[in-house]
Amino acid sequence: MDTQQITAPSRASSRVPGRVTAFGVIHVNSIHTSRFTIIGNHLAQHGELSLVAIGLAVHIQSLPDGAKVGIKVLADRFPESEARIAAALRELEEHRYLERTLERLPEGKIVTRTISYNRPDARPEAAASPAPNSEPVRGPEPMPVPVREPEPVETPPAPVPPPPAPPRPPLPQPQAPDLTRHRIATDLLAGLRRDEPRLLLAEHDIRRLAPAVAAWLERDAHPDAVRHTLTTDLPQPLKHPAGLLAHRLTALLPPPLPAAPAPNPREPLQNCDRCDRAFRAPVPGHCRDCRADTQTAA
Repeated sequence: MDTQQITAPSRASSRVPGRVTAFGVIHVNSIHTSRFTIIGNHLAQHGELSLVAIGLAVHIQSLPDGAKVGIKVLADRFPESEARIAAALRELEEHRYLERTLERLPEGKIVTRTISYNRPDARPEAAASPAPNSEPVRGPEPMPVPVREPEPVETPPAPVPPPPAPPRPPLPQPQAPDLTRHRIATDLLAGLRRDEPRLLLAEHDIRRLAPAVAAWLERDAHPDAVRHTLTTDLPQPLKHPAGLLAHRLTALLPPPLPAAPAPNPREPLQNCDRCDRAFRAPVPGHCRDCRADTQTAA
């Protein structure tokens, strides 16, 4: 009988030659040359962090600077709820893998500033300035996302208040009180509405303006002239009739009439009808001597 040829192995060979174990995980490792992140065993094998917190820390460390890692953003990215993600973030804060602070931007908006540490004892200064001749702890990073600086908000200059209005000049007042003149002034103001319906004045306005009209009358201004000055060329629209009349009575006040020249006390010269001698008399006639001769002859 021929010798039996054994062509099949007695049992299946291991997928990884030379590394046969009875149980446990078998690692098949490849060298990464791009798009990789180095994670320390202190995080991957942390004894107090939950699996969600460990996975969330790995995800955050793999992101570029400037990436958004808010609770809502992470909840949209992963199937875990917002409550579980919030709890995992608090775990990472307690074990100093994460630091979150609230900051107010120049325009007043409040944002959350998040800092991720690949080691709990790392500080921002040490991470920004690695020691010389040290091995890189991360592979080639993608280009960082530029963070747009908030534009400065220009504060408009405070409005300059207008200068105070100069005080209004007082209304004219008569030099001497005169009841008749005051009554004429009151009647004139009350009757302005007959000439111009818009000049309907209240009773207290008439009492206030009557002395000014009396001052015009005291300066020999005729009532018709005062009425014409107050009712001519009224503006459109007329909002404050009493204020307009007060302005015109003050600004257009006429000056007092100059004093009339005193009459000359000396009588004019006359020529005597009898002797032709000059003498002073209000009318022509005889001089004093001729009048005496006439009276003696009679």
